[in-house]
Amino acid sequence: MNSGALKRAKREVRRAVLEDRDALPPGARAEWGERIAERFAELPEVRDANTVMLFSSFGSEVPTEPLIERLRDRGVTVALPRIEDGDLVPVAFVPGDPVRPTPFGAVEPIDPHALDPASIDVIGVPGVAFDRLGRRIGYGGGYYDRFLRDGTAFRIGIAFSIQVIDGRLPSGSFDLPVHAIVTEEGTIRPIEETSVSEGP
Repeated sequence: MNSGALKRAKREVRRAVLEDRDALPPGARAEWGERIAERFAELPEVRDANTVMLFSSFGSEVPTEPLIERLRDRGVTVALPRIEDGDLVPVAFVPGDPVRPTPFGAVEPIDPHALDPASIDVIGVPGVAFDRLGRRIGYGGGYYDRFLRDGTAFRIGIAFSIQVIDGRLPSGSFDLPVHAIVTEEGTIRPIEETSVSEGP
């Protein structure tokens, strides 16, 4: 598939999945977000982590505030990304720290002191759609594709179950799969096996 066809295919998937996600009732998103936070926090890779990078949720995304609070209460260093010159920079974040809005609706920390990406043990990865092989379609900016490629952190997709597609998502050679996907229904570990577990 050439680059133009790949972009068109991803755009169509993005449109369809966002339409479904946006239609979820706010109450369901909140309830499922709590369930996802609990499941994510209990994964063995997360329980062993000292530093976890998450993201500031916006719109109809899985709300990440409950997970940030849960990890902070455990003593884990939580980082949020800031965009600098087209790249993601991880910045330590504590709820209540000053933030600023981004053009796409999320917020980012304004603390000037960035973390060393090599210090991050786990990254909670946002996305519009995932498949059971760990492939991901984001919002089209390429920020995470570039950031994840240079790191060694354990990558966990955070999504509602309706965002996990049966079959294969369109993917290019530069697209990096996640190691696990956490939804309100279970944890998918596509790199090890194509399966869903009801526990962490």
